[in-house]
This record gives sequence, C-alpha cells and structure tokens, in this order.
Amino acid sequence: MNPPGVNPAGKATPGAATPREVFARLSAGISAGRWHELAALYAEDAVVEQPFALPPAPPRLEGRAVIDRHFRAAARGPLELRARDVVVHDTADPEVIVAEFDYDGRVATSGRTFRVANIQVLRVRGGLIAETRDYHDHPGFARAMRDG
Repeated sequence: MNPPGVNPAGKATPGAATPREVFARLSAGISAGRWHELAALYAEDAVVEQPFALPPAPPRLEGRAVIDRHFRAAARGPLELRARDVVVHDTADPEVIVAEFDYDGRVATSGRTFRVANIQVLRVRGGLIAETRDYHDHPGFARAMRDG
C-alpha cells in the first residue's frame, strides 16, 4: 500500500504531501509498527545519514531498497517505539524541517521500558523523503537492549 501522494511506482504525484505531512506519516508508521510501509515514503535515491549510529548499524543508508531492508530488520527486532512530545520546526528552505521528539520504547522480549531523545532533519521533495540526518540516541537504544 502506498501512502497518499505516492503512486504505485513510488513516484510523487501532483499535490504531494508537505514535509510536515510526510514526517507525520513516518512517525505514525514507526509508532504503529508498520515498518514494511515506511520505505514508500522515501525517494528511490534517498539518503539517510545516522551520525550517532553504533556498529553494526550503518551510518549511511543509500537508496529506497537499502532503507527498506533497514526497516524490515527493525520489524524483526524486539523494540516497540512510540513518538511523543513532537515539535516540528520549519526552516527557510521549504523542503526542510527539523523534528524534535522522544521515543517511549519497550523491549518486547523483557518488557523493559525506556525513553530516548531524537532529532531528525528531513528534506522532502515532491512528497518523498530525499534525505535525512537522524540524530537518534543510539547509545540509549543499546543500553535498553543490553539491560533489557
């Protein structure tokens, strides 16, 4: 199923979603555990930078297919995430927003709960995510997994 504003070929359609709308779909999809739908929000040649990623997570994901594999791997993991306290900032560039939010998380295998902070800088072009820089608290995720 393609998100609104995206045709079956994964191309943005006229009247495509705004950066805020695309971020809201991304956040809602993660919070609902709909990992298999998320890659459709990204352009075919999208780039995701994760400067704080810890091995084995890659610091850079290139292309929708790689991003899809990343999300499908997350779906097989034990983390459940719910975005909260979301604040979205517009920038001087109409394609770019900055989103600040927390994830309330749960490790399904242990029941352990945790909270991590996040910032994402998204560039949305034609209703699809062209690039992001994701500043997630990867050490916080690692602690939750280790301690959980």
